[in-house]
Amino acid sequence: MIPIPQQRGGHARRGHGVAGWAVCLALVLHAVLGSGTARAQPVSPAEVLLFETDHLARTKAPATLVYTFRKVSNVDPGFSDTVELDLSREKEQMHARLYFLSGERQRELPEIDDAHGNPVLLGFLEHDIAEMKRLTGGSTTYFRKRIRMALASAAQLGKQAFAFQGTTHEGQVVRIQPYLDDPLHARFEAYVRKTYTFILSDAVPGGVYQIATSLGAIGGGRPVNAVAAGQAAARPAAANAAPQAPRPGAGTVPQIEETLTLLKVADPKR
Repeated sequence: MIPIPQQRGGHARRGHGVAGWAVCLALVLHAVLGSGTARAQPVSPAEVLLFETDHLARTKAPATLVYTFRKVSNVDPGFSDTVELDLSREKEQMHARLYFLSGERQRELPEIDDAHGNPVLLGFLEHDIAEMKRLTGGSTTYFRKRIRMALASAAQLGKQAFAFQGTTHEGQVVRIQPYLDDPLHARFEAYVRKTYTFILSDAVPGGVYQIATSLGAIGGGRPVNAVAAGQAAARPAAANAAPQAPRPGAGTVPQIEETLTLLKVADPKR
């Protein structure tokens, strides 16, 4: 099992980043350990790939992993941005600091000592859960639980060829639709077919090539830059009820795609 990462300093440029990081760390620990001291069922292959694999073991440090982030949407304005992961080694331990997006969108998260799993997974999930809450008025706890349940028992696994810096590699794909069989789907019916796709490979620095979510006709749940197609108990209702104010994009059929893709390895910047 991957050791629990330790936060260094706890400082951040934006206050909501620290709290959000703690929330996503809790998501990972619950996914791996369950709600008690022992899990009711074995850890799933999807959970192993995402949360019990040392993604950083083969990554040379110091270095900065640079990812591109792209959002396409008919609900609110799309944008392109960057995500940067600074890595360094001290006494055989990997230290990591994630800068998720930039400018006003940035979620700068606390530095982590003895990192093993790639923090971009946590950063992306934190961002996604916050967006689902904003768009639907649902509970972050509820969305977190649906993602955890999907990874534990309903994930689709496969292989996926992808191109990175001019070379074709084969990655492992994890795909989930956490809200498809949601008993409370009537509260955000338009979002139930949302698909999450993770592409992981030891062939790329950081072990994570791409994370994507898609809803509607934009991407159809397919990984971007793919060379070949891959295999293809809730909180109380009051906690998930939509507020009186209209949700973003109300009255439209939402089509949203967010994609984080590894671009390059750069010299450390900070």
